[in-house]
Amino acid sequence: MIISKKTTYALKALHYLAEQPGDQPVLIADLAKAENIPKKFLEFILLSLRKGGILQSRIGKGGGYSLAQPANRISIGSIVRILEGDTAPVPCLGSSKSRCDECRDEATCGIRLIMSDVDRALSQVLDSLTLADMVERSEAERSKRRNIVDFSI
Repeated sequence: MIISKKTTYALKALHYLAEQPGDQPVLIADLAKAENIPKKFLEFILLSLRKGGILQSRIGKGGGYSLAQPANRISIGSIVRILEGDTAPVPCLGSSKSRCDECRDEATCGIRLIMSDVDRALSQVLDSLTLADMVERSEAERSKRRNIVDFSI
C-alpha cells in the first residue's frame, strides 16, 4: 500500500497540530505555510478529517482547527481509512467485497488467502499506532540528531 499525497499532507498537518500547546486552534493559512502544503488542498483535507471526527474547528477570532481528541487516542489507521478508504491489498477483501476478475473460487484462491494475512497485519499495525506515537518517534529522532557530534574536518 502506498499512501496518497493527501494522506501524507494530512499526517504532516496532524503532527503539527498535535505539537501545539494546549490544543490551541491553528488557522489553515498558518498550517499550510508551516508545513508547506497548498492551502486549497489542505482545506479539503481538514474538512474530511473534521467530518471523520479527528479534528474540530472554531470560527471567528481565536478560531481554526485543533484535534478533536488527544493524540494518543487517534490511530493512524483511522486517519488513513478516512482519507484512503479501504487498505485492503485486493478488491475481494475490501469493504465493498468486489469480486476479483481473475479469481475462479474465492474460498481456495491462494492470492486472496495470502493477502488476507497481509490485510490483517497492516490493519493491526495501523490501528495500534497513534498520532502521539508518530510525534514521539519524530521528536526522539530529532533529539538523537542534536546529540550527534561530527568530528569530520
